[in-house]
Amino acid sequence: MLQVSDTIRAADHLIDLLIAQGSTHIYGVPGESYLPVLDALHGREGQIRFVTCRQEGGAAMAADAHGKLTGRPGICMVTRGPGATNASAGIHVAFQDSTPMVVFIGQVARNMTEREAFQEIDYRRMFGQMTKWVAEIDDPTRIQEFVTRAFRTALSGRPGPVVLSLPEDMLYDTFAAPPAPARVTTPRYQPAPDAMAALQTRLAQAQRPLVMAGGGGWTPAGIAALQRFAETQNLPVGVSFRSQALMNNDHPNYIGHFSVGATPYLAEALAQTDLLIAIGPRLGESTTGGYTLIDTPVPAQSLAHVFPAPEELGRVFEPEISLVADTESFCTLAADWPPIAPDRFAPNVQALRVQYEAFNTPTSVPNDPLAPYFAHMADVLPPDAIICNGAGNYAAWLHRFYRYRSPGTQLAPTSGSMGYGLPGAIGAATAQEGREVFAIAGDGCFMMTCQEMATAAHHGLNLTVIVIDNGRYGTIRAHQEREYPGRVSGTALTNPDFCAFARSFGAEAAEAPDLQSFVDALAAARARGGLNLISVKVDPAYLSPGKTIS
Repeated sequence: MLQVSDTIRAADHLIDLLIAQGSTHIYGVPGESYLPVLDALHGREGQIRFVTCRQEGGAAMAADAHGKLTGRPGICMVTRGPGATNASAGIHVAFQDSTPMVVFIGQVARNMTEREAFQEIDYRRMFGQMTKWVAEIDDPTRIQEFVTRAFRTALSGRPGPVVLSLPEDMLYDTFAAPPAPARVTTPRYQPAPDAMAALQTRLAQAQRPLVMAGGGGWTPAGIAALQRFAETQNLPVGVSFRSQALMNNDHPNYIGHFSVGATPYLAEALAQTDLLIAIGPRLGESTTGGYTLIDTPVPAQSLAHVFPAPEELGRVFEPEISLVADTESFCTLAADWPPIAPDRFAPNVQALRVQYEAFNTPTSVPNDPLAPYFAHMADVLPPDAIICNGAGNYAAWLHRFYRYRSPGTQLAPTSGSMGYGLPGAIGAATAQEGREVFAIAGDGCFMMTCQEMATAAHHGLNLTVIVIDNGRYGTIRAHQEREYPGRVSGTALTNPDFCAFARSFGAEAAEAPDLQSFVDALAAARARGGLNLISVKVDPAYLSPGKTIS
C-alpha cells in the first residue's frame, strides 16, 4: 500500500506529477513568477527537459507540435501578464486544431489578487473562449487534483488546451505529498449500435459515397483502421484542411484534401455524393468553402457525422446519422464490416483518384515556379519526414504538390496562424529526435517567429528551414488584387539576408535561385544534419499555383 511521503515543496510536487504523466519536455520562457519550478527542474534533465524558447508564442506552438506528434498533452510554461498574452497565439492554435496541451502560467501572489498587481490578469476571463478549462491552484494540497484533471480534460472527447495558473507564493509552500497518481488514460467512446446499423444500411443504398476524415485525437490504430475501412468498402477518402497525413497520399483510395479555396474536382465530388461520412472533422469554414459546399442547416446529401463531442454534431450541419464516438472506436468497428458494394463504388473511386493525381502533378500548372520544388521533396524525403508550416500562399504549393505518406508527418495550424513552421519544427525535433524535420515558411511567416532559430541552435536541434521569399504578405496581396486591383497597401516587405541571419546562429545556409540549386542545397542539408536554412526567392507576380497578378 502506498504511504504518504514526507513533506515536499509545491514546485517539486508539480514536476513529479508531470513526470508521472509521461511528460518529457516543457517548452517555455523563464519568468520570476515561477522561480521555484525552474529550481525544481534543476538536475532532472534526464527525466524532463525544459526547452528554453525566445518568445512565449513560439513555446506554445512548439508544445502544440509535441502534443500533435505524441498524442499526450504538450506542456508549456510561461510567466504572468506579457508571457501569458504572448502564449495565447499558440493556445489558440491548439484549441482550433483540437490538440491536447496543458499551459502553466505564473500568477501574482495570493495576497495581491484583485488589485491589478504587477502583470496581474484574470486568466479565466482571458482564456475562457480558447481553452477547455481554466483554473487557478491556490492550495498546494490540490495540485495533484488539478493536474490530473487537466490531463484528463485535455485528452478527453475533442482534445484541446487547458490553462492552470500558479500563484508564485503557493509554489514555495510545503506539505505532505499524496501517493503518486496513475498515468491518466481516457476512455474510448463507442458509437451507438443502432447508429452503426443505420450507417451500414445507408451505405448499402448509396451510389457515390464519400469519406471525409480529419480533426484531432487520431491514434495509430485509428488511422490504420480508417485505411482498412476504405479498402474493404472501396471508398474514396478525402481529408479536411491540413489533415493530409491521415492517409498515405499514394494509396489508391486517397483523393485529396479539402482546403482553403475549393478544389474544383473535390467540390464537384461533394456536390454529387449521396452519402458523406465525416469522420472526425468539425466541418469548419476552410474545409467547407466558407460553409457553401454543404447546404445549411440541412445538407442536400445524406450526412453521417462521427465526432467525440455531442455538442458539435448539428452545430452547423444537421446530420442524418449522428455518431458520438472517437475516431479509433468508430473506424475499428467499421473496418470489420463485410464488403457491402465495393464493385459499385469502384468507378467513382478510380475517377477521383485520377483527378487527384492530375491535380497533384507539377505539369498541371505549367511553368509554375514552385511546384517542382515540393514535388522533388516528395520524391527524395523519407516517408516519415516531418513537414511543418505556418500560413501563407506558399502553403498552397506545399499542400498541393507534396505527398504525405505516413501519420504524424504534417504539422500545420488549421487556425491559419502565421509563424507556426519553425516553432512546430522545434517541437518535432525534440519529440522525435531520429526523424528528418523541415520547417516551410514564407518570408512574412518566418519573420514572425524567426527568433526561435536561437532556440534550435541553443538546443542543438536537427532541422532545416526553407524560406519562400517573395517580399510580401502574399495571401493578403492576393485578396487585395481580387477586391481592389492594383491598389497595394500594407503588404510589401523589406527582408534581411536570410542566409546571413541563419549563419549568425551557427546554422548552415544556402540560396536556391533555381530548381537545381534547391536540389543540391536540400541534399547537402540532409547529408550534414544539424541546423540548416535554404532561401528560395520566387517571382512576386505569382500569388498561388498557376495564378499571377496579371
